Amino acid sequence: MQLIAEDLIVERGGRLVIDGLSFAVSAGEAMVLAGANGAGKTTLLRTLAGYIRPSAGSVRCEGGDVELTVAEQAHVIGHANAVKSSLTVFENAAFWSEFLGSANETGGHIESALRNFGLDDLAEFPAAYLSAGQRRRLGLARLLLAKRPLWLLDEPTVSLDVASTERLVSAVNEHTRAGGLAIVATHLPLALERARTLELVSLRMAA
Repeated sequence: MQLIAEDLIVERGGRLVIDGLSFAVSAGEAMVLAGANGAGKTTLLRTLAGYIRPSAGSVRCEGGDVELTVAEQAHVIGHANAVKSSLTVFENAAFWSEFLGSANETGGHIESALRNFGLDDLAEFPAAYLSAGQRRRLGLARLLLAKRPLWLLDEPTVSLDVASTERLVSAVNEHTRAGGLAIVATHLPLALERARTLELVSLRMAA
C-alpha cells in the first residue's frame, strides 16, 4: 500500500496553510512531520484523513482496499483521547474494539492492547480516575484494537513519560515492520525505524 498526496493546497479560515505539497509514503515506512507551531502539521493530517477538503490536489491510496476511503483504512489519533470517564479502562477499549469492527475477536486482543500500553493492571479501574498520561495511553491503545494499514498520529507523545513514549515507539515500529504506514506529527525526536522527515514551513513566517 502507498499513500500519495499530490499538489495539495489547503486553506483554513481564509488563510493559505499548505501550498502545492506532494509526497508519498509506502508500506513499511514512517514519516515524521516536523515544523513550528502553525506550520500546518495538524491541518495536513486532518486533510489526509479526509476531515478537511483541500482547495486543490488529491490524496489517494494505491494498493489498499479500493472500496474504502483513506479514513476508513486509517487510525487517526488527534489531541483528544476519546476516553469516556464513566466507563472502566476495559470498557473503553471494548467500545473502540466494537466501533472499529473487531468485536468478533475474543477479549484477549483487548487485554493484549492494554498490556502493550501498560494498562493491564488498571483494566477494571474507572477512567475518570486516570492520570493525564494514563488517559493518553488508553487513547493510543485503540491503535492495537483493530488492524488498519495507515496510522495518522498528531502529537501522540503529549502527557507521556519516557517509558510510555518508548511503548508508543515500539508499537509504531512493530506496525511498520509488518508493512504498515505511519505519519506522525511531533516536536520530539522519536527512535522510529524506517522513518524520514517532512519539514513543514509556516507560509506566514516564510512570507
